[in-house]
Amino acid sequence: MTRASVTIGGQKVAPGSRATVLLPVPDTFLRQGSAMPVHVFHGRREGPALFVCAAIHGDELNGVEIIRRLLRLKRLNQLAGTLYAIPIVNIYGFMANTRYLPDRRDLNRFFPGKEGGSLASELASVFFENVVRKCGYGIDLHTGSNHRRNLPHIRGDMEDPAVLSMAEAFGAPLALDLSGMEGSLRAAAKDSGVRVLLFEAGEPLRFDEFSIRAGLRGITSVLESLGMLPAGKRKRRQVPLQIATDRAWCRAPASGLFRAVAKLGQHVGQGEVLGTIHDPFGGRSTDLVAPRDGVIIGDQSLASVYKGDAVMHIARFDAPRQAQASVDEYSEMVMDARMAR
Repeated sequence: MTRASVTIGGQKVAPGSRATVLLPVPDTFLRQGSAMPVHVFHGRREGPALFVCAAIHGDELNGVEIIRRLLRLKRLNQLAGTLYAIPIVNIYGFMANTRYLPDRRDLNRFFPGKEGGSLASELASVFFENVVRKCGYGIDLHTGSNHRRNLPHIRGDMEDPAVLSMAEAFGAPLALDLSGMEGSLRAAAKDSGVRVLLFEAGEPLRFDEFSIRAGLRGITSVLESLGMLPAGKRKRRQVPLQIATDRAWCRAPASGLFRAVAKLGQHVGQGEVLGTIHDPFGGRSTDLVAPRDGVIIGDQSLASVYKGDAVMHIARFDAPRQAQASVDEYSEMVMDARMAR
């Protein structure tokens, strides 16, 4: 039996073909027309439907580059099922180099959205109704926010066996068991029966080659695990997934200029000095001390801090030294690996 076409935005995509569909979204104030491009790969063979999206926050660039490289893979000619790739969801924030929409709303608090609501609700609805509801699975690509960097890691509902399986296939060494805040894409997707994995890596407004390679590697691994792509000729090395039991931000005890001594991915013990906050005028310095054992999965990239600022993000693991070892092995593996084409 011939596989049916898929229809998105009023455009049909036949089996064995690909298309770029422009979903209309509200105009900018210049009234020149605006659209959200969606790349659709509709395989000849039956299989799952999965979306990969980036730039829900407009200043998060790594995911845009990950999807650009994904679109160039010749392996997608062998795709089973349907892949929807959306490089930029928040086109307004992307054009302005900002995380938010023009009205300062965070798009990732307004899913599934609705017509006739705020700009955030309208944009969320366009994406959710035309893409997310058509899929069984999704991968949402993010970076840190507001001058913060994230170690590559996975977030998702690890109590869901399907999400856990995707996380293990993705291959990142660390994961946070989080179901998503109300209004987030993950939470709204879960309510609609769509399993979504979130990949966090890098910082806003910057490309990071390691994070990009890790993301592309992870996406293709998930596609293989779902049977949407044939397995590569060489079996990929994987590291055991370490799932955090808890997490917390270490906050600045004083204002000043921060010099870190601890690094992303490092295991730290409770009471260990993570860095020092100096008075720029030569006065008293204050140490930033780890409030718990764990692994650093995020930090602030700016030197200037105010008292109370979230400076380092520490995740707790049952075996923190093994978590650091997995991070170290993964780092070598991603940078040394020859990317599949």
